[in-house]
Amino acid sequence: MTRPIINLNALKYSEFGKGDRFKAQRAPISKEVGAKNLGYSVVKLEPGKRAWPYHAHYVIEEMFFILKGRGTLRHADEEYSISEGDFICSPADPHQPHQIINTSDEELTYLALSTQEKADVVLYPDSGKYGVWHGDWRNPQAAENFRVFARKETAVDYWDGESD
Repeated sequence: MTRPIINLNALKYSEFGKGDRFKAQRAPISKEVGAKNLGYSVVKLEPGKRAWPYHAHYVIEEMFFILKGRGTLRHADEEYSISEGDFICSPADPHQPHQIINTSDEELTYLALSTQEKADVVLYPDSGKYGVWHGDWRNPQAAENFRVFARKETAVDYWDGESD
């Protein structure tokens, strides 16, 4: 049986990102403590960095709690200053994209919490793409998972490729 508790100081971080803007350290917690329906992790951002692109979910709701540092929340085309102790709500709503950016000179650390559904559709307003996901969120590399990213203008008609 999985131990249902882990200390913040015992978390194991791995680095991810792309390019100059996207770089973060993330410590997944859910699997470590046996979570079934919620995903949670701790994310650390260096100054000037962000973990993920500006995005909105159709299905998954997210909540963030700022543990340490300061930054900026982009949310539904507005910007908000955020700092230690702030709770942030990001509901499942394609009209409420969000992104946390470390706009300070010190590390920004936050808890990320989300519902974990089998499927989701995600919009990326800055790049004009969308993503579709179905599968096991606890094992993102599983062969049976389905994940695709595309742009709306490359979509095909429902009947495309179907024969009479």
